[in-house]
Amino acid sequence: MKDVARLAGVSTATISRTLVSPDKVRAETRERVMAAIERIGYAPNALARNLRQMRTSTVILLVRQIVNPFYLELFRGVESAARARGYNVLMSNVESRPERELAYFDMIRERRADGVILATGALPSRRGRAPALPPMVVVSEYLPRSGLPTVRIDNVAAAAGAVDYLVTLGHQRIAHVTGPLPEVLSRDRLKGYRRALRRAGIEPDERWVARGDYTTRSGHAAAAALLRRRRRPTAIFAANDEMAMGAIKAAREAGLDVPGQLSVVGFDDINMASAWDPALTTVAQPSDEMGACAMDRLADLLAGDDTRNGDDVLETTLRVRESTGPVPRRAN
Repeated sequence: MKDVARLAGVSTATISRTLVSPDKVRAETRERVMAAIERIGYAPNALARNLRQMRTSTVILLVRQIVNPFYLELFRGVESAARARGYNVLMSNVESRPERELAYFDMIRERRADGVILATGALPSRRGRAPALPPMVVVSEYLPRSGLPTVRIDNVAAAAGAVDYLVTLGHQRIAHVTGPLPEVLSRDRLKGYRRALRRAGIEPDERWVARGDYTTRSGHAAAAALLRRRRRPTAIFAANDEMAMGAIKAAREAGLDVPGQLSVVGFDDINMASAWDPALTTVAQPSDEMGACAMDRLADLLAGDDTRNGDDVLETTLRVRESTGPVPRRAN
């Protein structure tokens, strides 16, 4: 920087101002500085600049399971917005292990990252006590009474809409494969399922509810158990697409046609949903948009510019595809 200043005949402060706020430097001076920079081949030292500003330009996205395609799509939205705001993103797979989350909180306390986008559905504790929270935005999930900025959908309404659709097709024996309970997101989708049944005059039966954990394997096991019942369901609403895909596999193994003998609805609309056989009817979450919105809120928070109160609640869409159809006649 001193070499550039000497060549351009200005101070090092002018060099810095030209790079950070060029609109505040006279055009003639700015041109002279840029010519000197090009001639010398100077590149600003980002690490030194960040140390002076006490920031790393890095944020951390914490997710449940990195293998879940939904989180990869969420990450794409976070990264796109982060790039535009001058940040890098690290994505960590915490697998419901609180010690991993705490380790990343410590990274921020030690100034190795600036903030967190939390997509795990829970805050960890250290020896039974809640840790001091770093700058944080919750995405996809939400933490009631936490007061944290949150970007999410209305899971109750979205789940109810999916079951409403099955009811319009004539289905009454509608089963549900839940996510991990008692987590809030899973509870809300279960609540939406029950709400839609009651709205249709169908009393919810807990025997039609099977627990899963968002994996294809758990969806397969839950659906297989439901389909072994003497009076089996004519439709299954799964709390995510991977479990819905597991349910379709279980139906095939039981010799059932989807959707001829069993309709299946998922949740998320991951990339594989439209390519599955049959193509999956599912609730589409705006995963890219949620990720970008969460990153923008975190960047505003870190800059002291987050003036928004409450949650950002984004819209969902039911994507009707080939895995759903009218209730089989013999099932009525």
